[in-house]
Amino acid sequence: MNAFGLMDRYLARNVLVSTLAVWAVLLGFDVIGAFAGEMGSVGKGSYTISHAALYIFFTIPRRLYVLFPYVAVIGCLLGLGRLAGGSELTAMRAVGISKLRIGLGALIALGMLTVLMMVNMESVAPASEQHSESILNEAKSNKVIMARYSGMWARDGKIFLNAHSGGEKLLNNALTIELQGVRLFEIDDDGKLISLTTAKTALRMDKGWQLTSVERTDFKKNEAVITRQPQWFWASGLDRRALESALFRGGFLSTRELLNNINYLQRNQLDAERFIGVYWERWFYPINVFALCLATLPFAFSSLRSGGFGKRLFFGIVIGISFLIMQRLFVDLASVYRFDVRIALALPPMMLIGLSVFLFRRLR
Repeated sequence: MNAFGLMDRYLARNVLVSTLAVWAVLLGFDVIGAFAGEMGSVGKGSYTISHAALYIFFTIPRRLYVLFPYVAVIGCLLGLGRLAGGSELTAMRAVGISKLRIGLGALIALGMLTVLMMVNMESVAPASEQHSESILNEAKSNKVIMARYSGMWARDGKIFLNAHSGGEKLLNNALTIELQGVRLFEIDDDGKLISLTTAKTALRMDKGWQLTSVERTDFKKNEAVITRQPQWFWASGLDRRALESALFRGGFLSTRELLNNINYLQRNQLDAERFIGVYWERWFYPINVFALCLATLPFAFSSLRSGGFGKRLFFGIVIGISFLIMQRLFVDLASVYRFDVRIALALPPMMLIGLSVFLFRRLR
């Protein structure tokens, strides 16, 4: 047992070192590419190079999470491929260690990193992503920010808008924005609250917003006057693109926050498909990582023994990209034909796991 424990640690260490090296390289390319892309926005509003650097920095936890499944498959291939190339896997088999035990030993490090990424996506990444979006939107538009717990905030002159959530809506064959749980705070020059308007929804029109189920409270010197009306038009020139950025680019929420948004939208009979897809993708994340890494094991015991770095890297890229395309295709089909997104997310990893087991058993 001690010998097997030592082998497990040796396999895990080799795979971990390869995975971290691949992670660093891919993250570096991703960050550099994203930073170069932000250079085109420098000068818009008060957006500077410093803002761009801060924005990219705070997106790193999210980028680590997104890259990890593909980093894991390449790192596993390189780590096991190096051992196979040096005949170390053959030596392990010669002393009685099964292929299954070798595979499980290699997956130990990747399992720990998967758990770390899941914790990251429930804690650090959502807060960091919301902060990065606040930097981006506030600097570019000087009007819109996204707060993690209080929703979207926007400013139009002396009026501050707060919305719980929002989404796209088809109106007269054109997409527009509809906000839910809207509050409008009107502030005077001295910072005093003049009025508070609440509305169930706010629909973006050509020259403003159409509010429904409106309640307005005007704060006078010695009283507060409340008026209610089914609809009210608010003439406002808030930038639609900035609002879309705040609503949709800030979508990296924790599982609990996603579930809260889904429940809120469904209670109000609104489309929650966007959040439902993201919610279930979160739960299938460890299954995807496991399936991708399991797919590398047959190559480690066969064709990679005679291959070099380029061959292993090629196999890793092909497996990762093929899986990504296949899963995205199934999710899109679920959206078009209206079947359960969980089936769409489950089919690709199950197919990959089945193929991997079949190939693994055929190895001599």
